[in-house]
Amino acid sequence: MREQTAVPDTGAGDKPDAAVVRDALGVGVAVGLSGFAFGVTSAGSGLTLLQTCALSLLVFTGASQFALVGALAAGGNPLTAAAGAFFLGVRNAFYGLRLSQLLALPRAVRPFAAQWVIDETTAVALAQPTRRGVRIGFAVTGVTLYVLWNLTTLLGALGAEALGDTDAWGLDAAGPAVFLALLAPMLKTTTERATAALAVLLGLGLLPVLPAGVPVLVAALAAPAVLWARGRRSGGTSGTPGEEPR
Repeated sequence: MREQTAVPDTGAGDKPDAAVVRDALGVGVAVGLSGFAFGVTSAGSGLTLLQTCALSLLVFTGASQFALVGALAAGGNPLTAAAGAFFLGVRNAFYGLRLSQLLALPRAVRPFAAQWVIDETTAVALAQPTRRGVRIGFAVTGVTLYVLWNLTTLLGALGAEALGDTDAWGLDAAGPAVFLALLAPMLKTTTERATAALAVLLGLGLLPVLPAGVPVLVAALAAPAVLWARGRRSGGTSGTPGEEPR
């Protein structure tokens, strides 16, 4: 039997377009406003207004942007900082592999859509039951987030001087905090919660000893580790009556 790799165009689980747009706008606005924090942090690390805005326009992946300016603010080598940001952004390539199947966009459109393949657009798209919903969710989240992120980046960079010492505000934590707030309600099973907890422990534990961006990549090992442990546990308890998979 051929594996089904794409959602149906329509189906019994159809979600109203208005509901998809509402959810996408909610995510886009919530995360887009945190671009202000990036603008302030970037300006505080020594980047010019043009450099700050170019990062949001061209890179457009918040975690990588924060990793880059954070490493520069700490006195890191620009090449090392860029390498850490690059490897942190590699995850978007894996998102793209899945989204390319779900969106099924024409070849001419794919390079432009690739710019919007980030955590938030992926999360909204994957939550939709049909291809139409996936496309609407991806597009609305992408447009909203791209426009707001770049606008608030500009405003944040312009207002950085008024805030004084940006390190004292802890604004570099705003982006990750918003993403965690969006992710938390999606952790519904024991396996998902265990994976998230282990990833947090790995990320925080390795933060003082590894270059910026690398702890996040190592934290990705939490998923195979938890699945391996679950497999061993299931193998050892397969004969236990009443055992329910989670």
